[in-house]
Amino acid sequence: MPAVKTKKRKVSKKNKKAWRKHVDTRDVDKFLEDSRLEERLGSFTTRKDSELFEVSAKPEVLPKKLQRELLKSKEPRCFNILKPHTAVPDPITKRNRVRTKEERKNALVLKKEAIRKSRGILKLKEKLKLKNRMIAMTKRLAKPKRGEFNSDVWKEKIANDVDIEWLSSDTIRHTLTHFGVKKKRLPNSLHKKPSVLPAVEAPHPGMSYNPSFDDHQSLLHKVAQKELELIKEEKHLERVTTKMFKKVSPEEKENNMIKELSEGLKLVNSQDSKENEDEDEDKDPTVKSINPPVKNVKKTRVQRRKQREQKELAFKQQQKKVEKRKISDIYRLKLLDRQLSAKERKIKMLREKRLKRKALEAMGTKTLSRIKFEPSEPDFQLAAELTGNLRNSEPTGNLLKDRFKSLQQRNIVAPSKLKLKRDKAKVKRFIKPDHKIDMTKTE
Repeated sequence: MPAVKTKKRKVSKKNKKAWRKHVDTRDVDKFLEDSRLEERLGSFTTRKDSELFEVSAKPEVLPKKLQRELLKSKEPRCFNILKPHTAVPDPITKRNRVRTKEERKNALVLKKEAIRKSRGILKLKEKLKLKNRMIAMTKRLAKPKRGEFNSDVWKEKIANDVDIEWLSSDTIRHTLTHFGVKKKRLPNSLHKKPSVLPAVEAPHPGMSYNPSFDDHQSLLHKVAQKELELIKEEKHLERVTTKMFKKVSPEEKENNMIKELSEGLKLVNSQDSKENEDEDEDKDPTVKSINPPVKNVKKTRVQRRKQREQKELAFKQQQKKVEKRKISDIYRLKLLDRQLSAKERKIKMLREKRLKRKALEAMGTKTLSRIKFEPSEPDFQLAAELTGNLRNSEPTGNLLKDRFKSLQQRNIVAPSKLKLKRDKAKVKRFIKPDHKIDMTKTE
């Protein structure tokens, strides 16, 4: 089948953009690429076959020993990046090289330095360099080799002959880090105890199995006072809640409800409603506006002048008062001094109160959860229950519960409540429509 010849489309080529768009330049690009490649790698037409190809007469597989020797003698691949990757010669044949600091020095200066060093006269920088070099050498020699265990690391101790009481913690840490010994810095929260209270508090002497009469009576009095406070609080709650409301019969309750619901409604049979209607009737037919329109009356020039004069006069009087107060304050220096001293005494008293309150707060328990901390009730025994010896006395209290309450009181554990039942989600149950059975239908 002969190729169908398409008619060449005529397009405009009057500017560069149109020319580039509608002219095929692939052959030109290919020629330029070939010429660049030839510049980089050299011309293949002028080279001989011996330069391009190599006839190998050696065996293909060499022994491993010979391969290793060849690899050793071969140039590493990492040096390929330093070689020129193109056959194009460097356009700048002679390049300037930056001389080193030693090369830039004058010959006379170099000679003077050599004489100075031979006599043993060294600069501070050179002395430090020599010292650091010696320290590094001693460290390198003292470092044990692998597998050598000449010293016991557990018996080694850091020499601490320097008095470090006046040094800050940051200075000590910096110095230890400089000598290669790192000191860990604990956070501030670990330095401070969570509570001032002791871990184990001494029990009341009245709790003993054989207490003295006074101690036992003071403990019972303390427990009785606490119970009285609780009874008083219960009575107060009952008085302000239950006893505030009266008992009402059902009929009276219903009448009160009807009265409350019908408040504001017009009842037909009641005389009060008729009286209210008569009062509501407006006898005067004329309509009066509550807010009459305000006329925009402008001030005259005389009024404005008088207003300005009044303002100036008020300002002058204010300035006179200020000056008069300044003069009177000079004669009130003793009074001002007494006021300042009284204010200072008040501030001092408030500061002391604040410090006392802070001390009490430190002794108290903080709010760590939504549940308030409740201290455990003191264990006590009545006079009839006391035995006088440890063998016949019955055990009271719980040690685990006491320690747990102590942790809560010292802000280590958040207060919580014992929960015996788990909260279950309320699931709504229903019967599917297709599972329902209609018992009313009969066959």
